[in-house]
Amino acid sequence: MSGAMEQVAQQVLERARTAASAVVDPELPVLTLADLGVLRDVTLDDDGVVAVAITPTYSGCPAMATMRDDLVRGLAAAGIEARVRVVLDPAWTTDWITPSGRAALAAAGISPPGPAPRRTGPVPLRLGPPRRAVRCPLCGSADVEVTSEFGSTACKALYRCRVCREPFDHVKEI
Repeated sequence: MSGAMEQVAQQVLERARTAASAVVDPELPVLTLADLGVLRDVTLDDDGVVAVAITPTYSGCPAMATMRDDLVRGLAAAGIEARVRVVLDPAWTTDWITPSGRAALAAAGISPPGPAPRRTGPVPLRLGPPRRAVRCPLCGSADVEVTSEFGSTACKALYRCRVCREPFDHVKEI
């Protein structure tokens, strides 16, 4: 590839990364896919088409098709043809949420996840709700109670603060 062609390819790639990084999560619209850690890579294929790699937050995530469509639309609006592929390995973890993403969740009244559990071997079966270090995103109190293991989406649990009495979602640690 000549120097001029390589420079054009780099410019296209930079525009594509900027456009892809601006796409918001359909279930948590206070986060971009980049802040959520779902946006894995933006590259240029040999045929000159931009390839975007995303990883689902969990197996069977119903938002994946919308994420893909939103990425293709966002890149097309920037004048870029793109393909989106799903990357499953390594599996996504809430540890990939950026600090600015965690701050955006808290500012929106959603409790950000703590550190993801570290596991080797099989995942243990627990019959009770998991213990989490959760703080109310509104008043900061740790005096909270889980009201449902499933909040507005399957990746969130619903809590209530015993101090300010407000309900809030908590992003589950994965």
